[in-house]
Amino acid sequence: MKELEERIRRDGTVKTGDVLKVDAFLNHQCDVRLFDHMGQEWARHFAGKTITKILTIEASGIGIACCAARHFGDVPVVFAKKAQSINLDGDQYTTTVYSFTKRKEFPVIVSKKYLDADDHVLLIDDFLANGKALHGLIELCHAAGASVEGIGIAVEKGFQGGGDKLRAQGYDVDSLSIVESMNPETGEITFRD
Repeated sequence: MKELEERIRRDGTVKTGDVLKVDAFLNHQCDVRLFDHMGQEWARHFAGKTITKILTIEASGIGIACCAARHFGDVPVVFAKKAQSINLDGDQYTTTVYSFTKRKEFPVIVSKKYLDADDHVLLIDDFLANGKALHGLIELCHAAGASVEGIGIAVEKGFQGGGDKLRAQGYDVDSLSIVESMNPETGEITFRD
Protein backbone atom coordinates (compact mmCIF):
# COMPACT_ATOMS: atom_id res chain seq x y z
CA MET A 1 0.00 0.00 0.00
CA LYS A 2 1.86 3.03 -1.32
CA GLU A 3 0.08 5.47 1.01
CA LEU A 4 1.34 3.59 4.07
CA GLU A 5 4.86 3.16 2.67
CA GLU A 6 5.09 6.90 1.93
CA ARG A 7 3.91 7.71 5.44
CA ILE A 8 6.50 5.35 6.94
CA ARG A 9 9.25 6.99 4.88
CA ARG A 10 8.08 10.48 5.83
CA ASP A 11 7.23 10.04 9.52
CA GLY A 12 8.89 6.78 10.57
CA THR A 13 12.19 6.62 12.43
CA VAL A 14 14.64 3.74 12.22
CA LYS A 15 16.33 2.95 15.52
CA THR A 16 19.07 0.51 16.39
CA GLY A 17 18.03 -3.06 17.18
CA ASP A 18 15.72 -3.40 14.14
CA VAL A 19 13.14 -1.02 15.62
CA LEU A 20 10.89 1.05 13.36
CA LYS A 21 9.19 3.85 15.27
CA VAL A 22 5.87 4.87 13.71
CA ASP A 23 4.17 6.31 16.75
CA ALA A 24 3.32 9.60 14.98
CA PHE A 25 0.54 7.88 13.00
CA LEU A 26 0.19 4.18 13.81
CA ASN A 27 0.65 3.11 17.40
CA HIS A 28 0.58 6.12 19.71
CA GLN A 29 -1.05 8.92 17.74
CA CYS A 30 -3.55 7.38 15.32
CA ASP A 31 -4.28 8.56 11.78
CA VAL A 32 -7.87 7.34 11.52
CA ARG A 33 -8.18 8.21 7.83
CA LEU A 34 -5.13 6.05 7.10
CA PHE A 35 -6.61 3.27 9.27
CA ASP A 36 -9.82 3.48 7.23
CA HIS A 37 -7.87 3.14 3.98
CA MET A 38 -6.04 0.15 5.46
CA GLY A 39 -9.39 -1.44 6.31
CA GLN A 40 -10.53 -0.91 2.70
CA GLU A 41 -7.42 -2.70 1.44
CA TRP A 42 -7.95 -5.69 3.73
CA ALA A 43 -11.63 -5.86 2.77
CA ARG A 44 -10.59 -5.97 -0.89
CA HIS A 45 -7.96 -8.67 -0.24
CA PHE A 46 -10.22 -10.86 1.91
CA ALA A 47 -13.38 -10.34 -0.18
CA GLY A 48 -15.30 -13.57 -0.52
CA LYS A 49 -14.13 -14.94 2.83
CA THR A 50 -16.58 -15.22 5.67
CA ILE A 51 -15.40 -13.02 8.55
CA THR A 52 -17.47 -13.06 11.75
CA LYS A 53 -14.89 -11.60 14.14
CA ILE A 54 -11.70 -9.57 14.04
CA LEU A 55 -9.15 -10.49 16.70
CA THR A 56 -6.16 -8.41 17.78
CA ILE A 57 -3.94 -7.88 20.83
CA GLU A 58 -4.11 -4.80 23.01
CA ALA A 59 -3.20 -2.06 22.61
CA SER A 60 -1.81 -0.93 19.25
CA GLY A 61 -3.96 -3.21 17.12
CA ILE A 62 -7.30 -2.08 18.57
CA GLY A 63 -7.74 1.18 16.64
CA ILE A 64 -6.69 -0.42 13.36
CA ALA A 65 -8.97 -3.41 13.91
CA CYS A 66 -11.96 -1.19 14.77
CA CYS A 67 -11.54 0.87 11.60
CA ALA A 68 -11.12 -2.30 9.54
CA ALA A 69 -14.26 -3.86 11.04
CA ARG A 70 -16.45 -1.24 9.38
CA HIS A 71 -15.41 -2.67 6.00
CA PHE A 72 -16.44 -6.21 6.99
CA GLY A 73 -20.06 -5.45 7.81
CA ASP A 74 -19.30 -4.05 11.24
CA VAL A 75 -18.22 -7.39 12.67
CA PRO A 76 -17.23 -7.37 16.34
CA VAL A 77 -13.62 -6.70 17.28
CA VAL A 78 -12.22 -8.82 20.11
CA PHE A 79 -8.89 -7.96 21.63
CA ALA A 80 -6.73 -10.29 23.64
CA LYS A 81 -5.82 -8.72 26.95
CA LYS A 82 -2.24 -8.78 28.16
CA ALA A 83 -3.03 -9.03 31.86
CA GLN A 84 -5.57 -10.62 34.11
CA SER A 85 -8.04 -8.18 35.66
CA ILE A 86 -11.16 -8.27 37.78
CA ASN A 87 -13.16 -7.45 34.64
CA LEU A 88 -12.14 -10.77 33.06
CA ASP A 89 -14.60 -13.25 34.47
CA GLY A 90 -15.67 -16.74 33.50
CA ASP A 91 -13.77 -19.23 31.37
CA GLN A 92 -10.88 -17.95 29.30
CA TYR A 93 -8.48 -18.96 26.57
CA THR A 94 -4.94 -18.11 27.61
CA THR A 95 -1.50 -18.41 26.10
CA THR A 96 1.84 -16.63 26.41
CA VAL A 97 3.64 -14.63 23.72
CA TYR A 98 6.99 -12.90 23.44
CA SER A 99 6.97 -9.23 22.43
CA PHE A 100 9.83 -8.13 20.16
CA THR A 101 9.52 -4.46 21.13
CA LYS A 102 8.96 -5.01 24.84
CA ARG A 103 11.53 -7.82 25.03
CA LYS A 104 9.44 -9.91 27.39
CA GLU A 105 6.77 -12.57 27.56
CA PHE A 106 3.24 -11.72 28.55
CA PRO A 107 -0.05 -13.60 28.77
CA VAL A 108 -2.78 -13.08 26.18
CA ILE A 109 -6.30 -13.75 27.32
CA VAL A 110 -9.70 -13.91 25.60
CA SER A 111 -12.97 -14.70 27.32
CA LYS A 112 -14.56 -17.88 25.98
CA LYS A 113 -17.86 -16.02 25.56
CA TYR A 114 -16.31 -13.91 22.76
CA LEU A 115 -14.61 -16.61 20.67
CA ASP A 116 -16.03 -20.00 19.70
CA ALA A 117 -16.11 -22.73 17.07
CA ASP A 118 -18.64 -20.86 14.91
CA ASP A 119 -16.26 -17.94 14.39
CA HIS A 120 -14.37 -17.18 11.19
CA VAL A 121 -11.61 -14.88 12.37
CA LEU A 122 -9.49 -12.23 10.70
CA LEU A 123 -6.40 -11.43 12.76
CA ILE A 124 -5.26 -7.79 12.58
CA ASP A 125 -2.13 -6.25 14.07
CA ASP A 126 0.09 -3.23 13.61
CA PHE A 127 3.43 -5.06 13.30
CA LEU A 128 4.70 -8.47 12.28
CA ALA A 129 8.33 -9.21 13.12
CA ASN A 130 9.02 -12.75 14.27
CA GLY A 131 5.36 -13.73 14.38
CA LYS A 132 5.16 -14.62 18.08
CA ALA A 133 2.09 -12.47 18.80
CA LEU A 134 0.24 -13.87 15.81
CA HIS A 135 1.08 -17.43 16.76
CA GLY A 136 -0.44 -16.65 20.16
CA LEU A 137 -3.65 -15.40 18.54
CA ILE A 138 -3.74 -18.45 16.27
CA GLU A 139 -3.32 -20.67 19.33
CA LEU A 140 -6.31 -18.95 21.00
CA CYS A 141 -8.40 -19.47 17.85
CA HIS A 142 -7.46 -23.14 17.69
CA ALA A 143 -8.33 -23.59 21.37
CA ALA A 144 -11.77 -22.13 20.62
CA GLY A 145 -12.20 -24.26 17.49
CA ALA A 146 -12.48 -21.04 15.44
CA SER A 147 -11.24 -20.81 11.84
CA VAL A 148 -8.46 -18.34 11.01
CA GLU A 149 -9.52 -16.91 7.65
CA GLY A 150 -6.62 -14.53 7.24
CA ILE A 151 -4.12 -12.16 8.79
CA GLY A 152 -3.97 -8.42 8.11
CA ILE A 153 -0.79 -6.58 9.06
CA ALA A 154 0.04 -2.89 8.73
CA VAL A 155 3.85 -3.20 8.80
CA GLU A 156 5.75 -6.45 8.31
CA LYS A 157 9.48 -6.52 8.88
CA GLY A 158 10.18 -9.01 6.10
CA PHE A 159 13.82 -9.45 7.08
CA GLN A 160 12.75 -11.00 10.41
CA GLY A 161 10.92 -13.88 8.72
CA GLY A 162 7.71 -14.11 10.75
CA GLY A 163 5.44 -13.44 7.77
CA ASP A 164 7.24 -15.93 5.55
CA LYS A 165 6.85 -18.64 8.21
CA LEU A 166 3.11 -17.95 8.54
CA ARG A 167 2.66 -18.05 4.76
CA ALA A 168 4.60 -21.34 4.61
CA GLN A 169 2.13 -22.72 7.19
CA GLY A 170 -0.71 -21.91 4.80
CA TYR A 171 -2.03 -18.67 6.30
CA ASP A 172 -3.23 -15.89 4.01
CA VAL A 173 -1.12 -12.97 5.27
CA ASP A 174 -1.85 -9.55 3.76
CA SER A 175 0.79 -7.09 4.91
CA LEU A 176 0.14 -3.61 3.60
CA SER A 177 3.83 -2.73 3.76
CA ILE A 178 6.75 -5.14 3.95
CA VAL A 179 10.03 -3.60 5.05
CA GLU A 180 12.99 -5.38 3.43
CA SER A 181 15.73 -3.41 5.18
CA MET A 182 16.27 -0.48 7.51
CA ASN A 183 19.42 1.50 8.22
CA PRO A 184 19.50 3.31 11.59
CA GLU A 185 22.50 5.40 10.52
CA THR A 186 20.97 6.82 7.33
CA GLY A 187 17.28 6.31 8.18
CA GLU A 188 16.82 4.56 4.83
CA ILE A 189 13.92 2.10 4.57
CA THR A 190 13.42 -0.22 1.59
CA PHE A 191 10.18 -2.06 0.88
CA ARG A 192 9.43 -5.35 -0.85
CA ASP A 193 7.66 -4.94 -4.18
